[in-house]
Amino acid sequence: MEMKKPDIQREVDDNYEEFKKLLPTIIGQHRDKFALMKEKKVLGYFSTAQDAREAADSFVKDGVFSIQQVTDVPINLGFFTHAVARDTVQH
Repeated sequence: MEMKKPDIQREVDDNYEEFKKLLPTIIGQHRDKFALMKEKKVLGYFSTAQDAREAADSFVKDGVFSIQQVTDVPINLGFFTHAVARDTVQH
């Protein structure tokens, strides 16, 4: 089943809203890690965004997820967020 763009954006937005709520409780233990999120749940924390992406590729079947950096410092580029439908990725 292919997800439409609004569904992907909703996934990203929902995950980000939940991430902001979780941040105060996870920052101490997971600072500077990358949280892999799906359906408003953290699936794991990773040292790099690439590690989180590789993990997502292996077990997020529909390819729709987001990755948030665990930081309380605003970054010019914002929080790294990635969500893409698997069938749109070229290998």
